[in-house]
Amino acid sequence: MSKVETLQRLKAGKVIALIRADGPASLLACARALSAGGLDAIELTMTTPGAIEMVARVARELPHLVLGLGTVLDADTARAGIAAGARFIVTPAVRTAVIAACREQDVPILCGALTPTEAVTAWELGADVIKIFPAEFFGPAYIRSLKAPFPQIEFLPTGGVTPETVGAFLQAGAFATAAGSALVSAAALKAGDWAQITARARQFVQAAAAVN
Repeated sequence: MSKVETLQRLKAGKVIALIRADGPASLLACARALSAGGLDAIELTMTTPGAIEMVARVARELPHLVLGLGTVLDADTARAGIAAGARFIVTPAVRTAVIAACREQDVPILCGALTPTEAVTAWELGADVIKIFPAEFFGPAYIRSLKAPFPQIEFLPTGGVTPETVGAFLQAGAFATAAGSALVSAAALKAGDWAQITARARQFVQAAAAVN
């Protein structure tokens, strides 16, 4: 899958699921549950123990997913994630070396930022999408405000994205959205309640699909 194709799939899917699994078995089962609910874009965070190894296993066993590695803070981790099969990399903040490493590998980089200055800096460094984090403190209106002076920049709100707000974020001009605990709760993941996770994914898909 090319860089352009990956970005197209993320945009078309509208919602990226953030997972902090406790092992490869739960991650695989969770990924299958999300896919059953209509979500095929997943970000596994580096705060998960053994994240690189999990990326490799999921990429091998579920190749249809658009799998990304998140909370990446350095270039070596980005390269390791890409080598393991991550199709995109996500940072929580502006990390110049990570952006450069992803550009070298021709893999999408979704770079975290919050202020207008951070967003423009990351964009000028070559970030493909600016992840606005934490978005819950500003809401959809902030995305709309940023798009006014920066229509050329793609924004991905993370934090505060729920079935009730996903539509408003997309209508405000978001490239796509990312949801963590509001989509995959720690309780459901620990209990292995895959039916609940599938049902929750469907709620997000339906809310996002309502936006033209």
